Amino acid sequence: MWFAKLSGVMFLCLTALATGQETQPSGIPPPWDVRQNAAALAAHAQRVQPMLEQLKPPEWVGQGGSDSYVAQLATTRVQLRALVDSSARLAASPEKLTVALEVFFRLESLEDLLRSLSGGARRYQNAALADLLDSLFAEGTSSRARLRQYLVELAADQEHALKIMDQEAQRCRGQLVRQPPPRDGAK
Repeated sequence: MWFAKLSGVMFLCLTALATGQETQPSGIPPPWDVRQNAAALAAHAQRVQPMLEQLKPPEWVGQGGSDSYVAQLATTRVQLRALVDSSARLAASPEKLTVALEVFFRLESLEDLLRSLSGGARRYQNAALADLLDSLFAEGTSSRARLRQYLVELAADQEHALKIMDQEAQRCRGQLVRQPPPRDGAK
């Protein structure tokens, strides 16, 4: 008998929790919008790749440039491919904060790498090529800003959901504690 009451209380608590989450307004963009932005980020990354082929860091080293430019170019190529893959995962699972963060951190890393390579190209190869690389990267500014805003909204939404779950769990625990203990012969 006491098990039936316990099951009933747990059912009511879980139902309240589920309906509480569904009725909360969410400020995050709809999944189709996140998918569209992820696709734009991936497409933009793919447009940067041909520009990288024009960079010649080994020649820069011969002109007094740092060896690190060669490594940066290789890392940039790897990061671009990984960004395309991460963006595809974000499009498939827009509700996953970890995937959105991965895309964001890859973009931040790429920004630093491309800024450095642009500086090297400007100094050791061709200023016009550096300008093209800078302008191509700048084209993705709105998509990156939308991703940043999405991250903030998704994190806030998940924090809110966790707060509600915690409150409901505390309420359910309180109801369970108030239940009379089972009698010795009851099952």
